[in-house]
Amino acid sequence: MILCECGKFIEGAIFKDYIKTSLNPSTGTIGHSNCGLIFNFVDGKRQKRYSSRKELKVLAAKFAQNNLPVENTAQFLLEVERFKSQGKLQDIEILINAYHEVLQRML
Repeated sequence: MILCECGKFIEGAIFKDYIKTSLNPSTGTIGHSNCGLIFNFVDGKRQKRYSSRKELKVLAAKFAQNNLPVENTAQFLLEVERFKSQGKLQDIEILINAYHEVLQRML
């Protein structure tokens, strides 16, 4: 699952494209159909997304809906809020860290 810079998860809304990278002048990659952003995975140039609390909660709810049982959603949202208040983590880092915390409690 890829979190786009526009704030949406890329789930099937992709297109194929070719871009110039450090390895090749014509490297195959994907882009996000909703916003048109093209990803450069070869050079490690990933977009950094720092959402507001409200935007992050919407993303977290979508993430939880796709990846967690309903009974663990509230705990996941609390973990997201805790990681957001700790500092300047990227949105995807917050979601992954919160997800791992909830998974550890589930086991």
